[in-house]
Amino acid sequence: MSTDQLSTPLASPDSPAGSPTVVSIENVSKKFVIRKDNSLKERLVTLGRAGRRHSEEFWALKDVSLEIPAGSTIGLLGPNGSGKSTLLKAIGGIIEPTSGSIKRRGRLAALLELGAGFHPDLTGRENVFLNASILGLSQAETEDRFDDILAFSGIGDFIDTQVKFYSSGMYVRLAFAVAIHTDPDVLLVDEVLAVGDEAFQRKCLDKIREFQRQGRTIILVSHSLGQVQELCDRAVVLSRGEVKFAGSAADAVKNFRDILEGRRIAEAEAAEPEVEAAPGRVTATEVFVEGRAAGEELQPGDTLVVRMHYSHSTPLPTWHSGFKIETNLGTQVYGTDSRRMGLRHAPLDGTASVEYRLDDIQFGGGPYFVHSFLAAADGSHIAIQRQAARFVMADDEYAAGVVRIPATVRELES
Repeated sequence: MSTDQLSTPLASPDSPAGSPTVVSIENVSKKFVIRKDNSLKERLVTLGRAGRRHSEEFWALKDVSLEIPAGSTIGLLGPNGSGKSTLLKAIGGIIEPTSGSIKRRGRLAALLELGAGFHPDLTGRENVFLNASILGLSQAETEDRFDDILAFSGIGDFIDTQVKFYSSGMYVRLAFAVAIHTDPDVLLVDEVLAVGDEAFQRKCLDKIREFQRQGRTIILVSHSLGQVQELCDRAVVLSRGEVKFAGSAADAVKNFRDILEGRRIAEAEAAEPEVEAAPGRVTATEVFVEGRAAGEELQPGDTLVVRMHYSHSTPLPTWHSGFKIETNLGTQVYGTDSRRMGLRHAPLDGTASVEYRLDDIQFGGGPYFVHSFLAAADGSHIAIQRQAARFVMADDEYAAGVVRIPATVRELES
């Protein structure tokens, strides 16, 4: 990624012109020293020059530069160990960068680790006041908001129980309730939306959407790609501590999936270096409706044709073709393959092409992506071509959603 791209603010196309920058990250790097000796005795023995052989430098972040404007919601994506949580902690002031600088404006609240800021021997009530003071509230302000915090957390009488007896869900519910009631200008969220029951997750998402409407800034780490596309204006993809992409959430998800596929191939090569890691490929995918021009919106009742082309460098006696159709938010609306449909392909020796026809399609309005794959006899993927093709369904003037359903309405007599 070029320096010019890195210095560009991550502004949404819908953001007001001239939105001030609330977080400015300039050439930030973070180094950790990983020690290989396990005890104090071993460290004393390895003091001096020899000790260098018993430690290893690990750069969690490498020269990261970003500008985050007020009112935006930014997602941080990347494989495990890519530096997402480290960057979030650096933004939150939990850790100091080894080099570079981070400038922040406004009140900041961070939900970075389960129970961070809580003392296990204190009750939930005592921890509310402790955590709120850490986040910048006075005792009087916390007292005024305590009932709202307790109601949002939903932990009831457990508020006067020591938090070391809390479940993981109770921990994060109370921590989230405290953080959002500090009226933060910037909210940092690291995977905590994956904790708690479905009802509480919906409550958290509703609160985040409320913050968005109020023009607050949110920076979140999530492994839920659909959640990132749904919530975020923009997203950043990190890999090995470096920014690989910064732009729209949809493009960032595609970039992240490409990184994951590259990692899968690299791991396969490392496991069996003498074996070609990806002997099979989806070489092309075509999606069209006969009688319609390329790029024209599809209409309900059309027959959608999905045509896929495959190659395999070695003879493959048994294999399966298939595809999935997803919305632009990553929600799967349809998927099938030759195994489900009872078709036995001829052995794949070189190249092959397969065509599926979907009659009388009734997808809801909007864009859709097709992911094509080549699978082994047991159904495991040999190769996948993500977002291999795209089509757009005409809007439904009578309803919204991912399917079209004939509906009628009438008023009942009272």
